Amino acid sequence: MAEHVIIGAGSIGANVARLLVERGESVRIITRGGSGPEHPLIERVAADASGPSRLTELARGAKVIYHAANPPSYTSWERLLPPLQTAAIAAAKADNAVLALTGSMYAYGPQPGGRMNEHTPMAASGHKGRLRKRLWEQALAAGIRTVDVRGSDYIGKDANGIYPLLIKPALDKGKAAWITGHLDMPHTFTVNTDMARALTTLALDERAWGRAWHVPSPPAITIRELARRYAVAAGKPAIRLVQMPRFVMRTAGLVVPIAREMAEMDYQWYAPFLMDATETARTFGLTATDLDTAIRAEIGNHTRV
Repeated sequence: MAEHVIIGAGSIGANVARLLVERGESVRIITRGGSGPEHPLIERVAADASGPSRLTELARGAKVIYHAANPPSYTSWERLLPPLQTAAIAAAKADNAVLALTGSMYAYGPQPGGRMNEHTPMAASGHKGRLRKRLWEQALAAGIRTVDVRGSDYIGKDANGIYPLLIKPALDKGKAAWITGHLDMPHTFTVNTDMARALTTLALDERAWGRAWHVPSPPAITIRELARRYAVAAGKPAIRLVQMPRFVMRTAGLVVPIAREMAEMDYQWYAPFLMDATETARTFGLTATDLDTAIRAEIGNHTRV
C-alpha cells in the first residue's frame, strides 16, 4: 500500500515521484501504459485513472493523491480532463486523502499588465481557461482537502517546453527558430522540479489546503534572452529567431483544430506574462531554482539522450 499515489508520469509526475522516494516515501504511479521512473520504492501500475472505482481501489491507503496527468494535445482536454478530475476527487473522498492538483495560469485569462498573483480572479474567456476554472471549482466543492499548485510554462530537465520543441532543433541544425510570440516580452517560466517540490510540500501542509498557490519561479525573461542562454549553455552559436506573424496561427485555426487551440492562448506570448509567487515563497519557505542552473540541466539531459 503506497503512501503517495501519482496520476501521470510525465515531467511533473516523474519528478514528484523522485522527490518522494528520496525522502523514503513509498509511491504508486498510475498511467495507461505503466510507465514511470524505476526505483525500488516506486510501483508502476498500468490502469485507466479516469475510472472512479479503479482509481479508488488503487489509491486505497494513500495520504496524498497527486493529479499530474495532462493530455498531450489541447484538442483532447475537454474529453479527457473532466473524467480524470472526477475520478481523482472520488478517490480522495473515499479515503480522506489530500488531492494535490498540478495547476496552470490558464484560468486567469489575460490580465492587466500581464501580472498574476495568488489572488488574481479567474477570468478566462477561452474554453481551456474556463475548463481549468471549472475543474478547480469542482474540487473545492467536493468537501475534500485539496490544493491547486499553479506554475507557468516549464523549463528544466525532462521538461516538454520551449527548448525541445523550438530551440534545440534550431541549435542542432544551425537554422532559425520560428516563434509564435513576441520575442521581447517578459515571460515567467517555471522550473519543473520546483513545481514538483511545491506539490510535495503544500500537499502535506494544512495551511495550503482549500486554495491556489503559485510556484516560486525565476525572474521573467524574454524569449530572445532565453534562447541566447540556451545557446551559451550548449556551447553553440546563438540562433536566429523569426517572429511568426500573429495572424498565421489564427488563420490556420479556421481549418486546423490544434492551430485554433494554440491561437486561443497566444495572449500569453504577445504581452508580458508575469507570475508572482511571493506569498507562496513567504509562507512555505520555497525558492526558485536559478534559471541558468535549470537550463544547464536541460541541455545536459538532452545531450545524454
